[in-house]
Amino acid sequence: MGGAALRILALETSAKSVSAAVTEDGAVLAQSFQCTGLTHSRTLLPMVDALLQNAELPLSSVDLFAVAAGPGSFTGLRIGVSAVKGLAWAADKPCVGVSTLCAMAQNLAHTDALLICAMDARRAQVYNALFEAKDGALTRLCDDRAIGLEALSAELANDERRKIVLGDGAALAYEHLTRAGVACTLAPQALRFQNAVGVATAAAEAAARGETVDAQGLSISYLRISQAERERNARLAREAANG
Repeated sequence: MGGAALRILALETSAKSVSAAVTEDGAVLAQSFQCTGLTHSRTLLPMVDALLQNAELPLSSVDLFAVAAGPGSFTGLRIGVSAVKGLAWAADKPCVGVSTLCAMAQNLAHTDALLICAMDARRAQVYNALFEAKDGALTRLCDDRAIGLEALSAELANDERRKIVLGDGAALAYEHLTRAGVACTLAPQALRFQNAVGVATAAAEAAARGETVDAQGLSISYLRISQAERERNARLAREAANG
């Protein structure tokens, strides 16, 4: 993509909200956000179409398609990744899947703090990654993971850095951390959740590292198997045990 301006269409569908954005070299040209409880399969593509039409941005002008590729809702991730696969394939353009947690952390990259990204993974766990924000840049401190809240509290117990918790699991993590004596603050509501602009920012950094793929190569990072798969495996194990 050389030194030319990089125009990115980014989608974010990993949780309850759905959003789309077009950025160019870090500047937001257009964005749309919705969190009304309607299914992403119903809202996403009409949102993208309206966004591009209203901003008079033809699909052919997009250089890179980006999407939050996990962790998150199994259904939501599939809808977002499938949409980007279709758009990138039709436009014959590269795409990139970024960590939902990394996209989320972009909201607070301007702070000097340890960012505790947390998405509710149920069963007293969160999908989590830690980032150090300093001078407008993020340093990843661990891989994306599913971690128990007790284990996360123990890991952070002796960390004296200013700590900010964000994500749809932020309130849950904050409550558990403070109860365990870990000093932290909640991110402001307006900056707490992942969005398509953060996806675009993370995607631009990935593209600069040469981490783009074609539509066929785009994949999802679930981190753990779905509830349906867990129940199926448990049933098969019971059947095997019973002969």
